[in-house]
Amino acid sequence: MSKQAASSQANRQIAQNRRARHDYFIDETFEAGLELRGWEVKSLRAGKAQIAESYVNLKGGEAWLIGSHISPLNTVSTHVKADPTRTRKLLMHRRELDRLVGAVERKGYTLVPLDLHWSKGRVKLSIGLARGKKSHDKRATQKDRDWQLQKSRLMKHGTS
Repeated sequence: MSKQAASSQANRQIAQNRRARHDYFIDETFEAGLELRGWEVKSLRAGKAQIAESYVNLKGGEAWLIGSHISPLNTVSTHVKADPTRTRKLLMHRRELDRLVGAVERKGYTLVPLDLHWSKGRVKLSIGLARGKKSHDKRATQKDRDWQLQKSRLMKHGTS
């Protein structure tokens, strides 16, 4: 990967929910747009967002992002009262929403925000259709990760 491609990939990312992959098995991912206000877009360009403690709720046939925090910039929107933790509507196709409603209500899945990124000049949210992990699953995942790391070290240095 060239330096330019690597830097553009890094610039794409706004915020990431690292805890999501630790606490859940992600079966499928979806991409949704966000309904934002002007001051929120400017704050996102400055990288002032957090989605670690947020979640996605389905009600009224629509998807909502609850608990995300976008800090307002001091120099923007002096005439508007900014609410950093307001509920934001997710923009998705009807077919995708119907599929998510079916999975959440019938199969017991949960919707977890994975990351917030730029795509063609628009803010997108990656949503994971997830099942919760038990503590023994987390230990097994950690054990596998440690083994892969140890194996790569052994292969790199060679066994003598």
